[in-house]
Amino acid sequence: MNYINPDALVECDWLAERLGDGKVSVVDASFHLPAAKRDPVAEFLDKHIPGARFFDVDQISDPDVDLPHMLSSPERFGELVGVLGIGNDHHVIAYDVSGGGMAAMRAWWMFRIFGHDKISVLDGGLVKWLAEDRKIESGPADIAAEPYAATGFDAGLVRSIEQIRTNIADGAEQVVDVRGKGRFEGSEPEVRAGLRSGHIPGSLNLPFLELLDADRHMVMRPADQLAAIIDAAGIDRGLPVTASCGSGVTACVLAFALYLIGKEDAAVYDGSWTEWGGRSDTPIEV
Repeated sequence: MNYINPDALVECDWLAERLGDGKVSVVDASFHLPAAKRDPVAEFLDKHIPGARFFDVDQISDPDVDLPHMLSSPERFGELVGVLGIGNDHHVIAYDVSGGGMAAMRAWWMFRIFGHDKISVLDGGLVKWLAEDRKIESGPADIAAEPYAATGFDAGLVRSIEQIRTNIADGAEQVVDVRGKGRFEGSEPEVRAGLRSGHIPGSLNLPFLELLDADRHMVMRPADQLAAIIDAAGIDRGLPVTASCGSGVTACVLAFALYLIGKEDAAVYDGSWTEWGGRSDTPIEV
């Protein structure tokens, strides 16, 4: 079985051959939880793929919402992406400092929502790039701004808390939580302070790390393995799927994996457990 949408994933060799192409824009979308006490901007300045610019998922978000990195308006997205020197006709390649690429997949999902389909993820990210002893550079990106405008907003790829509440009642969609089993079951504490433990009633659990190959720089698993893992989790690929996680980042790994094997309409609950578990008026199961 081959990927149905193989162009969404590119290899290091492919990117290395195109680093001088003015129509290929590379973005480092690295993100860390506050508890990690890591600064992704400082790490980018220390080393990044030549020509890359830093795609800040926290900055390119809605500044008026008291939740982390929630989707911005199309206008704000377009303005901040243009500042990064990305044009509407560019092929954007997203990576991050983790081999798994979960933050890069968040960037992939964001670009798709705002109408930019020419977006791919670098398989293995910076981990694999460095393991192959490829060129890197340091310092700030010196790239001129480009005119950029978000060409739409695909509401079918994102879910709100109101839609999740409705779904508990009607069960129209499968909600799949990609957090680890312990957090899903409520036997392990949440990584963000102040959140209740457990999961959205009726949701399934598929830890996102299962979709990645730990023996090969956390690259995406082959298509047949992805399909088998997703099916074994009880997910019906013929029915609607909404992915959820801690704060809407790693949920994009499942959406990306489903896209690779042909399911292009998987949505992400943007607020995820930070929103749901942080409230007192939302039901939970453990």
